[in-house]
Amino acid sequence: MKKISFLLFLFTSISYSQNEIGSWNIVNFNIKLNSKWNTFFEAQLRSLSFYDQFHYYEYKGGATYLIKKNFSVTTGIGSYNTYSEGGNFELPAKNLETRTWVQINMKNPLEFVTFEHRYRAEQRFTSNGYRNRFRYRLGALVPINNKTIMPKTFYLTAWNEIFFTDNEPFFERNRFFMGCGYEFSKELTVQTGYIYQFDYRINDETGKNFLNLAILYTLDLNKKNKDFTPITTD
Repeated sequence: MKKISFLLFLFTSISYSQNEIGSWNIVNFNIKLNSKWNTFFEAQLRSLSFYDQFHYYEYKGGATYLIKKNFSVTTGIGSYNTYSEGGNFELPAKNLETRTWVQINMKNPLEFVTFEHRYRAEQRFTSNGYRNRFRYRLGALVPINNKTIMPKTFYLTAWNEIFFTDNEPFFERNRFFMGCGYEFSKELTVQTGYIYQFDYRINDETGKNFLNLAILYTLDLNKKNKDFTPITTD
């Protein structure tokens, strides 16, 4: 109960650290099929105010293949939907999108820190036309009360991701996350933290703060399987 109370306290503290902070909620279900393959399903719900003015949701699924230790590839497909500001799923919708992607995941364990590099190429079929986008994310994960991430382990995690397109001005977005999590068991992990997203526009540069809450569930069909999935979601 003390561990749950700590996470709830952190969740509440972050939520009141900004006058206008949105919510970014994730449920991720991961199935480890064998020593090489896993599949995942994920849903997200976001709001522009603290659990109000919901304007975005997505759901997606995909598969990851482990090429060798700490090196894997992922592909997936999903539906991504953005609505107008000012209410809960306010019409008209800004963008209704089907997206596919391929990505490379590389991990670099160093002492007690695990670094992750993620390279992603997205194919975006939007209600405003087709677009390409390219993303790079550098992340780090540090266990607190154990040497590795195992059941009953607290951990700290942070990452920064940049977004590019193949059209001018090329740079589109920067997204930064910092937070912590707790692995209750081999199946269930809860993570919370702070996201700052900066969107670049030629005449209107905008930034937004979010409180992130993620529930991660893993079903391991191969008990000898080693963890090779990315250290954070999305």
